[in-house]
Amino acid sequence: MTQLFEGVGIAIHSLRAAKARAALTILGIAIGVMVVVLMAAFITGVNVGVEDMLNQLGPRTFFVQRSPQTGVVFDDDDWYRAPPLTVHEADRISELPSISLVVVGEGTSREVKSGNQTLNSVEVRGLSAGWPRVLGGDIYPGRSYTGLESAASSRVVVINQKLSDEFFGLQDPIGQRIKVGGVPFTVIGVYQPPPDIFGQGNRPFVTIPQGAFNKYVRTWRADLFFYVSPAASVTVHQATEDVTAALRSFRGLGPRDDNNFGVVTQEKALENFNQITGVIFLVMLVLSSVALMVGGVGVVAIMMISVTERTREIGVRKAIGARRREILWQFLVEAATLTLIGGAIGLALGGIASLLLKNLTPLPAEIPLWSVAAALGASIITGVMFGMYPAAKAARLDPVEALRYE
Repeated sequence: MTQLFEGVGIAIHSLRAAKARAALTILGIAIGVMVVVLMAAFITGVNVGVEDMLNQLGPRTFFVQRSPQTGVVFDDDDWYRAPPLTVHEADRISELPSISLVVVGEGTSREVKSGNQTLNSVEVRGLSAGWPRVLGGDIYPGRSYTGLESAASSRVVVINQKLSDEFFGLQDPIGQRIKVGGVPFTVIGVYQPPPDIFGQGNRPFVTIPQGAFNKYVRTWRADLFFYVSPAASVTVHQATEDVTAALRSFRGLGPRDDNNFGVVTQEKALENFNQITGVIFLVMLVLSSVALMVGGVGVVAIMMISVTERTREIGVRKAIGARRREILWQFLVEAATLTLIGGAIGLALGGIASLLLKNLTPLPAEIPLWSVAAALGASIITGVMFGMYPAAKAARLDPVEALRYE
């Protein structure tokens, strides 16, 4: 412990003696550590935010999609080869005893007009009745459309608060007429979506009955998807098994045929998203390692200068009995202390940046404890790795030659 504290004290003295060289070394380490901490906080916040968004759908809700692929990699050819989902299939699924609700949906973007005002590329969602039970949030003022209105392809629309503010300001939007893709619709409700990290509620969008979407808005590329909620007494696993079996039977698939549709639970969707963010974090980790390497080169330079300046001191220590390992230990402690100081500064900067990210954005950024340990550990390892050569050179100095050094 005496040698440890002695090495730390000498390292701090070296920092004061060579402030410019030490600052450059610390800067590289600090930038690398700050990137690691900030990215860890960002990825953690995104994952937590996505999990919260999925929970807002109801923790037991799952999805049925056209593509049989449910992983990160998506092959567009598989999408084209798979037959599109149909409303008839949704009706078949809704009749299963294990299913309480099926919401059919599809989407596109269209021009939306109100009087002389026009908004381009507004998101248009076609959803069957009951969608507020799946997506969460509130409709106020007004209401959503009924099952009869959806089945009759009624030209009614629920707009979000952002679109209401854009078109009507402080006026009551209920009963107002807007045109979606040139087709007139009557506003019957204003949707207040639950908060989400991507700020989708801050972009204008409209929701119309799925039948009306199919009749007036639908594009050539039919791409239905289903939100499915299991019955209260049924597990998600049993519900997904029943839905899969029903669709396979309806599509005439044999025992050896692969599914030509996809059933995605929230756990699977979250797992896929975590894989994507994991790849992003890995890329940023590689980039931050470049900054650590730059700092490591600075460690080699400053420690080599330190060995040269203290050659005579090393000779004296060896002459009075210091062993090679003691000299090696001393210089390794100095190098590790230098990079640890840089790591601590980078950790503080990363913490401040994460706090700003959390307070200024909807992202619930949190610094995980493992990232703190990893950042400080990486800074110490960098010091030991890059400080090994100067320390070994100091340990190998001949005491007689070192004493003669001027």
